[in-house]
Amino acid sequence: MSTANEAVATTRQSPPVAPADAEPKYGGYTRFEIELEFVQSLANPFYLNHLASAKLLNEPAFVAYLAYLRYWSRPPYVKYLNYPGPTLKHLELLQEERFRLEIISPELVQALATEGAKAAVDWHKDD
Repeated sequence: MSTANEAVATTRQSPPVAPADAEPKYGGYTRFEIELEFVQSLANPFYLNHLASAKLLNEPAFVAYLAYLRYWSRPPYVKYLNYPGPTLKHLELLQEERFRLEIISPELVQALATEGAKAAVDWHKDD
């Protein structure tokens, strides 16, 4: 017989299915919608800095949650991301302890923001 901890661990490791009417709601949103909103927020380097300032990036449970969110890099989930490039890049960088420590630096945050803006401009030049 499995323990309650094993049941919780199994639940957290399974990515949610695409939205369905029968899925439970949390504050009016499905788990899929909540996780999509959160993972997309990782595209913003200023938000990453906020997470570091709040010491969340030092918490083992939060780091484990970031590892769990890597399922967004695979089909069918990746198609739901509005900004897959920066979202997935930052999600991968957050897997590295060094990045989690260094994102507190305003210089790194500004460099990532500048890089993102340049990438957007370059992408539109091809139109």
